[in-house]
Amino acid sequence: MPYNPAIHNRHSIRLPGYDYTQPGAYYLTILTHKKEHLLGEVYNGVVQLSPMGKITQEQWLKIPTHFSNVLLDAFVIMPNHIHGILVITDSTVRTGKGKAFDFWLSQKNSTIQNHSTDQNKSTNHGSNALPILSGSEPGSIPAIVQNFKSITSRRINKLLKSPGSTIWHRNYYEHIIRDEVDFKRIVRYIEQNPHKWEKEEKK
Repeated sequence: MPYNPAIHNRHSIRLPGYDYTQPGAYYLTILTHKKEHLLGEVYNGVVQLSPMGKITQEQWLKIPTHFSNVLLDAFVIMPNHIHGILVITDSTVRTGKGKAFDFWLSQKNSTIQNHSTDQNKSTNHGSNALPILSGSEPGSIPAIVQNFKSITSRRINKLLKSPGSTIWHRNYYEHIIRDEVDFKRIVRYIEQNPHKWEKEEKK
């Protein structure tokens, strides 16, 4: 699925002045380098992950292992990108715009979250988190994405025997989920992404 301006409606990848460590729900899109179809293929509305896609899924599920202030919600790994919702659960009260946080907590036993948890239990959670580079606040969205990209790049390059190759687009798209309507719209978009991908491919 190509970049969708109806969903990714901000040009800046970060909101100036926003505290990215505060409690809130965040919708992220991470693209592969040059949108290469590295992570798998879609058949009949189902994503068949490549070995690189399986590494990506494994490390996405391990994000809460590396960042204790993060919970996972809906996500999908597509051939050349990832869509996913991360919820920062830091209990420190801060003023901000993560308005979907309370709604998410009330829905945390949803099918989507249970599905993610079940996958998580079957995954080896051995810690291989990398140090956070300077410039990213620990526990922030930029730090989480940086860590995820670093680990997956290292493991994928080891698999491909291509040390130092670029795996991910250098930036990412982020959207602060502001309310229940926004949350449900994004979850629906994530769930429908594989079917929309096939329709786009046939055009």
